[in-house]
Amino acid sequence: METIKEDKEYNYREVVLPTLIPVVPEPGLQKETVERKRGRDIIIAVDHGPNSKHAFDWALVHLARIADTIHLVHAVSSIRDKVVYETSQGLLEKLAVEAFQVAMVRTKANIFEGDAGKVICKEAERLKPAAVVMGTRGRSLIKWFCFPLSYMIYLFVTLQFYKMSK
Repeated sequence: METIKEDKEYNYREVVLPTLIPVVPEPGLQKETVERKRGRDIIIAVDHGPNSKHAFDWALVHLARIADTIHLVHAVSSIRDKVVYETSQGLLEKLAVEAFQVAMVRTKANIFEGDAGKVICKEAERLKPAAVVMGTRGRSLIKWFCFPLSYMIYLFVTLQFYKMSK
């Protein structure tokens, strides 16, 4: 099996999050490690489905810490379509507010144009996050698409796992 290299740049638009979310200053953690002080980058792939929401909630409760930055990644077919963009922007704003209220974390949100799997992998290569979290029903081939990147943990929060943990 050969790896396909793609140098295609993806179009994206950064979502300006609402001003209701205050700017979180760098935490003054005195007795903890340097890694903890600067926080981690965590990518959460989101869409409008319930599995994505479960994965987002799971990541906030079990993974996020105060010094972390959550990067919300959302892929759409076209960022030029105003209705699609505004709907996606509303979703990301709502999730960003929830992330701040639940886990007190900084949030950055981007809407990408293109295939979701390729977009997530490209963004993971760019940011080199501590974890990539996405919701799935367990039928996805994304784990095969994102070839092994040793610096990253992929967390697939499946609907079955979420139901078992209740």
